[in-house]
Amino acid sequence: MNRYDAVIIGSGIGGLVCGGILSKEGYRVCILEKNKQIGGSLQTFSREKEIFDSGVHYVGGLEQGQNLYQIFKYLGVMDKLKLQRMDEDAFDKIIISNDQKEYCQAQGYENFIRRLADDFPDEEAAIRSYCDKIKETCARFPLYNLRTNGLYEEKAEVLTEDTCSVITSLTGNTKLQAVLVGNNALYVGKPDETPFYIHALIINSYIESSWKCINGGSQIGKILARNIRENNGEIFRNTEVVKIETQNGTAVYAEDTHGKRYYAHHFISNIHPAKTMEITHSDVIKSIYRRRIRNLPHTISSFLIHIVLKRDCMPYHRHNYYYHREGEIWNLADYTDDNWPLGYALFFPPSAKTGAYADAMTIFTYMRYDEVAPWQHTFNTVNAETSRGATYDAFKKYKAEILLDCVEEKFPGLRNCIQSYTTSTPLSYRDYIGNYDGSLYGIAKDYKDPLKTFISPRTKVRNLFLTGQNINIHGVLGSSISALLTCVSLIGNEKIVEKIRNA
Repeated sequence: MNRYDAVIIGSGIGGLVCGGILSKEGYRVCILEKNKQIGGSLQTFSREKEIFDSGVHYVGGLEQGQNLYQIFKYLGVMDKLKLQRMDEDAFDKIIISNDQKEYCQAQGYENFIRRLADDFPDEEAAIRSYCDKIKETCARFPLYNLRTNGLYEEKAEVLTEDTCSVITSLTGNTKLQAVLVGNNALYVGKPDETPFYIHALIINSYIESSWKCINGGSQIGKILARNIRENNGEIFRNTEVVKIETQNGTAVYAEDTHGKRYYAHHFISNIHPAKTMEITHSDVIKSIYRRRIRNLPHTISSFLIHIVLKRDCMPYHRHNYYYHREGEIWNLADYTDDNWPLGYALFFPPSAKTGAYADAMTIFTYMRYDEVAPWQHTFNTVNAETSRGATYDAFKKYKAEILLDCVEEKFPGLRNCIQSYTTSTPLSYRDYIGNYDGSLYGIAKDYKDPLKTFISPRTKVRNLFLTGQNINIHGVLGSSISALLTCVSLIGNEKIVEKIRNA
């Protein structure tokens, strides 16, 4: 019989951090991953020997003493990571149609203010107020700051603030407003919906410090997995869990597609909460809860072009670019067939050999799942591309050419630098990450009803816990903090937070 202290379903960053914390604390851990590669959005792939990230293009909060640094240091990850610090004067550059300027978002709050004040000299007070508002908001989230002595009321006030309303209240300069939220693809910013705390928690981490992973973010997953195994944990790939069996309100075992059972005292699901409910056989989880979780709205999905560049053709940049059409910054996800894309992002992945010129680049833009609905019954198996057929290939080619035309307007000569390219669609994310619709960041938060999308790491099944981007916020940092919250709930005390803070 396979018996463990904790069985973790899914090896995304949330599952791996849970595994890392629990195995370090003496729990015998088993992680079950349905794909052949661990890591969820940490996964990388290569084309013509160039490495591409599937989801993690840059990471914040990794300078000594910052929140993600402390988590990774505790987990034995920090000293093994191969990192490149992004340009301190511009981790992100915001570019807008009909405007030749490149607006810089810089690392370090004073530097951030100074760089933007160069372009908006009459708005320095507003920029400073914006930074103060971010810091004040972040201070209200105890676990984000690796402390436990906060009350829910401390953050309740800011849960109902709307990003768009906060930004427009700070400055009437519409160009500055657009620059301050110019990288809102990091969280799919929508007016009258996206809470300001989501914007603040994410942007703060990049202002504090911004980094790229040399040769891709999959190294984070590999280091975590190695450490888990060194602590007597086990990780099984190509193992899809199809059932969590319960007795008397307690989970007993997880069963995979081959009928193999994994018994444990505790179970943690790093897969979508609705999918977790689907495979959990228990009367204590009421149908009304299952329906509520299943019907929560998701963030939009994406379309990406992964480009292998010709040698010595395009300069390498230690920053990203975020572009949007003038006047459309809050409507990027509401495109039509005629005006797509309304915005895009450019990422330049560094490798160990990257010098003055870029070896590769990724272009990102939004795409709704309904655009790939004609192929939704096909799945990414060994024969995935052929099974989806020539019409799917033609669709991807058609979309890629439109997107490249748009990028070429701001980056003339790009096409001449392309050696080859491949694409990813919402179906790629659906199949590799394991959600329903390729959603970028899982369940969409709404400031008007924050409790509607609140999902506790605890479930009605007393020893079944949830983790991952849907429990807190998304991204490497957000999912790591979600994992910490899950482990605090499972262990039953908060001492682990103190250990991480003092690592």
